[in-house]
Parts: sequence; structure tokens; C-alpha cells
Amino acid sequence: MRIVLALGGNALLRRGEAPEAETQRRNVRRAVEASVVPLAREHEVVVTHGNGPQIGLLALQAAAYRAVQSYPLDLLGAESEGMIGYLIDLAVANALPGRDVATLLTQVEVAAEDAAFAHPSKPIGPVYSGVEARRLSSVAAWPMIRDGEGWRRAVPSPVPRRIREINTIRLLLRAGVIVVCAGGGGVPVIVTAAGGLSGVEAVIDKDLAAALLAEEIGADVLLLLTDVPAVFSRWPMQEGQPIRCATPDELRAYSFAAGSIGPKVEAACRFVERTGGRAGIGAIDQAAAILAGSAGTAVRAA
Repeated sequence: MRIVLALGGNALLRRGEAPEAETQRRNVRRAVEASVVPLAREHEVVVTHGNGPQIGLLALQAAAYRAVQSYPLDLLGAESEGMIGYLIDLAVANALPGRDVATLLTQVEVAAEDAAFAHPSKPIGPVYSGVEARRLSSVAAWPMIRDGEGWRRAVPSPVPRRIREINTIRLLLRAGVIVVCAGGGGVPVIVTAAGGLSGVEAVIDKDLAAALLAEEIGADVLLLLTDVPAVFSRWPMQEGQPIRCATPDELRAYSFAAGSIGPKVEAACRFVERTGGRAGIGAIDQAAAILAGSAGTAVRAA
């Protein structure tokens, strides 16, 4: 069975944790051992991951050094994709000696005219209080968006249209390689009028990119793994009930937060509708159980 595992950025760096390198190294190792390793022993696995907390931290570090102009988001996306991909690659190689693993820096094409560029909606970086959010909005000219009880920087999140390295990914899979790719939704690029490529100031939604990746490599299952146990009928979780199994139409009858579980639900629905495969959403340490249908939320065709 071919499975795409999408590891959430907030699961790799949990809310409230200091973004220290050793903390992320430890969390990535735990996530890999709990999700990637048991499934890779029996199935063909492709791994992707989020980068919201990490790219936000890189943006803060870049803004603090005023001797040069801050790096744009496409370069910071490439940095975070390489950093997290390396940590995942290392953890998989240590847990599965003898297996070939490759981390692929991945460019994902978006449309230059995508309306998302005019309406920043993707939260990245740390959570701020209202006072600090207002200060950053004024000083750094960052749009801010509500995320839970706090605020985070909001950036454009255009729809992924094409994975530029898809043929390379397919080649690696045919060679039996565990592939880590399209991290953080991939590096966002557009096709220029001259036919070349140019990076853009955006962060692609990791879950929608994972759904596109799963579709284009012919995956049987898409697992969207995060820091919550399932999709709940209402949010916060304590106000609703876990949805154990649903069709895309049934899930779309609910209203989900755009900045949290909403993109995961939409990604799962798109994959199921376009391929007839199945998807699962749930906790990163329950990947095998979500695959078996005994945990998380299963999304299946009608």
C-alpha cells in the first residue's frame, strides 16, 4: 500500500514549547518512531510535513538582523523544508538502518493571480498576546490573525497547482526509497511571462499540498497527522464530539476553523473525491490505528 504521511508543524513543535533545536530534534524523533517507522516496515511511505512555527521563527530571526533586507518567504520556506526534512531523514535512517531515505527540496507551482495574495490567511510563527500582536502589526507591517486565544502573523496561502519535482519523486519510489518531500507545502513558485520560475511571498498550505502529492503519485491513503486526536463536530474539542467516519459531503456540512482543522478536512475531502482513496485525520502518535480505522477520523467515498 502506498501512503502519504503529512506530519503537522504544530505537532513537531507543540504549542507553548520553546523553539529550541534540541526540542524539535526530540519531537521529530518521537513523531517518526510513532508514525513513519511502523508504517514503513509494511508499506510504501512518502512523508511530508508542516513548517508554520519554524518558518515564523526564521522570519523573526531574519527581521532582527537589520544590516540586510529580510529574506523573502520562499527562501525561508526552503530553509525550513531543508531543516525539518533533515531531522526527519536522520530519525528515519537511525530507526530503519539499511533503508534508503531521501529528502527532496520541492518547488510547488501556484498561480500568480491567486486571490490569496491579496488576503493573507495562513498563520505562521509563535502565538502573541493582543498587545504584542498590535505592536508587530505596526512596527513590522505584518497582518495578524486570531489563532485560539492569541494572535499569529498571517501570510498569503495560494492553492498548490503542480509539484515541479513529481517525476523525481516517482523515480525514487520505484527505487524503493522512503521520500521526504513537499515540506511546508513546498517552496511556492510561479511561472513567469518568459516561461521561467520565480519564488513568491507566500506559504502554501501543507495539507492541500499533501493531498495533491498523494493524488499525483497514486497513493492509496492520505494520513494527516497533527496534535489533536480527531476531527470534532464543534471546536474547541470539549464542545463537540469526535467524528469517527464520514464522507466528504458529510464533513462539509460542518463548519471548521480555517486556520486549524479546516484545511485538513478540505485536503482529505479533495483526495477522496478525486481518487476514490481514503484519508485519515488524527494524532501523530496514532498513525497505525488511524490507518486501521480504530482511531482518528476516517474519510471515505460515499
